[in-house]
Amino acid sequence: MKTETEIEAIDAETVTAFEESFRGRVVLPDDEDYDEHRRIWNAMIDRYPAMIARCAGVADVIASVNVARENDLLLSVKAGGHNVAGNAICDDGLVVDLSPMTSVRVDPDRKTVRVEPGVTMGDLDRETQAFGLATPGGTVSTTGVSGLTLGGGWGWLSRRFGLTVDNLRSVDVVTARGELVHASEDENPDLFWGIRGGGGNFGIVTAFEFDCHEVGPTVLGGMVIHPFEDAADLLRFHREFTAEAPDECCCYAAIMTAPPAPFLPEEVHGTKVAALAPFYSGSVEAGEAVLQPLRDFGEPIVDMVQPMPYTALQQMLDEPQAPGYRNYWKSQMVDPLPDEAIDAVVERADTLPSPMSQIVLEHLGGAISRVEPDATAYRNRNAAFSFNVFSRWEDPAADEAHVSWAREFHAAMGPFSSDGVAVNFLSQEGDERVRAAYGDNHDRLVDVKDAYDPENRFRMNQNVTPSAQTDGGANREQL
Repeated sequence: MKTETEIEAIDAETVTAFEESFRGRVVLPDDEDYDEHRRIWNAMIDRYPAMIARCAGVADVIASVNVARENDLLLSVKAGGHNVAGNAICDDGLVVDLSPMTSVRVDPDRKTVRVEPGVTMGDLDRETQAFGLATPGGTVSTTGVSGLTLGGGWGWLSRRFGLTVDNLRSVDVVTARGELVHASEDENPDLFWGIRGGGGNFGIVTAFEFDCHEVGPTVLGGMVIHPFEDAADLLRFHREFTAEAPDECCCYAAIMTAPPAPFLPEEVHGTKVAALAPFYSGSVEAGEAVLQPLRDFGEPIVDMVQPMPYTALQQMLDEPQAPGYRNYWKSQMVDPLPDEAIDAVVERADTLPSPMSQIVLEHLGGAISRVEPDATAYRNRNAAFSFNVFSRWEDPAADEAHVSWAREFHAAMGPFSSDGVAVNFLSQEGDERVRAAYGDNHDRLVDVKDAYDPENRFRMNQNVTPSAQTDGGANREQL
């Protein structure tokens, strides 16, 4: 833990002038709530910025970018702070904290919603569902809309309505020069292309406008939990079921440790289980028929699939993803897994290193795959699934064991994986993995970077390095 004197200080005169121009609040290392504001979702990230600018509006964002540029300060951008890589927080520099900016404005006639960058998926869903509307994004309600969108964004609705970026109509962006620009298909289209999946490399988005769709308010979803000894058969069934599923149906699969929850028998608590998490976004009646084969398969420990509010579905996975734990992820796009891959998954999952660690197979395809790979910066659209190794624990002394387990598991799945990965699922993994996320779109992203951030001010991210620079190390493997 750093002390105040160990944090590289910003000149006092600069701080005073900045505070005088700032409508929000500037948090400094000697403030009593400094630790609260520098913490983010992943407890592995323990960084000490020299200044945290809690922005009240667009003018504050512009002032923050200007003070960082004029004083050559390292700059990071925090919205939801939920990303596993932890790039929202920097050491010794300026954190532009957007979390106080939480306006949501729904236009039910146009079926659109406009949100500020501090909004979470829970905030968004609460407002849009008041009108029976939703936009695709996320499976955890505490996820920030901003980071989710900038990395592409998918969720329960994406097989039917596409990625979050496929539903993005326009954005307002503060550039590295401190200018506010609007971007859409018709205005600054190169920037708009890059924003849709480019991971915050080109500026700070201060407003997002999305298309919405009629969803809910009641949908069909939940979990079906099976004994671990049936995991291989369950994953094979999941492979066949998802191959024929309509776009309205999304079904995740997972291997995890059963929580001490009242809906599970006590003898199951703390044991490994296999689970399916199905969802149907159309009518409940139609969904009952579509999901019935899944519910009939095998002898589940418990079947919790039921009609529920869409907002409840969006919060179903919140508790297993609560903040304050140490997290390291490895992820890769995969096609339907052959039998030998499923056997390898089950064998390695038998060694889950903690009760909070999981293996999750996220169901993609559908509308996601019907958009051309070069239509947006998000490229990897043709994979059927995202295969995720989520290592999660509490004790810092166990870091090496959990990180090693995740890496070894990921390497073992290499023969069954594609080259692609979603940028939102990257930990600190290096330039090669960033290029894997962007594939053939990477060179065009460099062109956009050269146009909007040639000095690489926005480099605390999965960085696209401008042509004039070499990587300063923001993407090097850290563990």
